[in-house]
Amino acid sequence: MPTNTTPSDVGDTGDRLRAPNRLHAFNRYELKYLVPRSRLADVRAELRGRMRRDPYAGEHGYGVWSLYYDTERLRFYWEKIEGLRFRRKLRIRRYGELGPAPEDTPVSVEIKQRVNRVTQKRRVMLPYHLARDLCDRRTPVTHPGADPAFVGEVLDLIHRLDLRPVAMTGYRREPYVGVDADTGLRVTLDHRVRGRDRDFDLRAETDNRHIIRPDLAVLEVKVDERAPSWVTDMAARLDLQVQRISKYCQSVEACGRAPRSVFHLPDGDPVDEARPMTDHHLTPERIR
Repeated sequence: MPTNTTPSDVGDTGDRLRAPNRLHAFNRYELKYLVPRSRLADVRAELRGRMRRDPYAGEHGYGVWSLYYDTERLRFYWEKIEGLRFRRKLRIRRYGELGPAPEDTPVSVEIKQRVNRVTQKRRVMLPYHLARDLCDRRTPVTHPGADPAFVGEVLDLIHRLDLRPVAMTGYRREPYVGVDADTGLRVTLDHRVRGRDRDFDLRAETDNRHIIRPDLAVLEVKVDERAPSWVTDMAARLDLQVQRISKYCQSVEACGRAPRSVFHLPDGDPVDEARPMTDHHLTPERIR
């Protein structure tokens, strides 16, 4: 890595996805695979035979839109590329469909961090205007659903590292939840993974580019302890390889903010997309 880029600087589906807790904390292990279009039917058949669709997702899944913050020199990006055992990201995430929405639209402010092999995610739900006050205007906020200690931690991180919006990602998520012995298991298929490095309003319908080839879906397996053997057997049978995929890093690279990384997808021309980031259909023919 060049020396001048080292991290030396210190009412809709979205509403229903909110959990009642004021501060949500998750400790999980994650496995990620790339699924080509030709394998999607086989993967779906396996998931539907062993799991159930998330009841809050609706027939066609839901949109996930994330705004990532980083330093001027992309500290969080390089921590991922270098594979540091402790690393983290700050993001604002919105669930549901893009388009005009009121200022009190619920979003989550999240710190996602990796400690060795364990993924930890802490988040608090805020109205969108308060999330922007906190993360963009660096203003302390109070809200009945906001844990003061966590809000203070976010504000300290933003001030101390001089964080600013860097990249957005968006995709349509098809989620499955475990049953019986697999109740701690969650598996998602993310389709049409796109991003941009400007126009950071989480409500904006604007042009984006594919940051992962449109004929590939991202299969994410999230478990409390160990993935069930049927998951790894399915991956082996379908010739799916575990991948080190970061949607944030893919967006940074696809938008030319950093060189293509050997740790991510094979080189390929990003596909510019003139359509807004909206798609209500998950059939293989519609995720092109």
